[in-house]
Amino acid sequence: MPNLEVYNLFFDAVKKSIISKTFAKLTLAKTIGNSDLMNIYVRAVIVENKIGFEITFKYQQEERIEISSLENGLQLILPYMNNPFMSMLLFTTKADVTLKLNKKRVASITEKAPTFKNASENVVNFTEQ
Repeated sequence: MPNLEVYNLFFDAVKKSIISKTFAKLTLAKTIGNSDLMNIYVRAVIVENKIGFEITFKYQQEERIEISSLENGLQLILPYMNNPFMSMLLFTTKADVTLKLNKKRVASITEKAPTFKNASENVVNFTEQ
C-alpha cells in the first residue's frame, strides 16, 4: 500500500489527540461514485475501562454500529479509504486534520483551524484504572 506511511501519520495524530484529550470525532466522507455507504462516523467510548470507538456506518436506508478497541477500530475503517471514501477528517480542539486522496490516489494530510471547541466527553473524563 503506497500510502501506508501517510495513513500511519494520520492514525498517530488520532491516537495523540485521544491521549492529549483533544479528540472530538472522526469522519470518513466524499464517496467515490454512487455508494450505499454514505458516511462513517467514529466517536470515542469507554468499554471495560478502556477507551475505544463507536463506529457508525451510515447507509442510505440504515445505520450499523460497531464497538471496537482503538487499534481494531482504526484497522476496521482503513479499508474504506479509496473505496468508497476519498477523505478522513479528524476533529480535535487543536486542529481539524484531513487525510485526503487526490485523483491519482496519492494521500496527503492538511490541517485547518479547529471546528470543535470541546473534546469528546468520554475522552475528557476517561482515566485508566
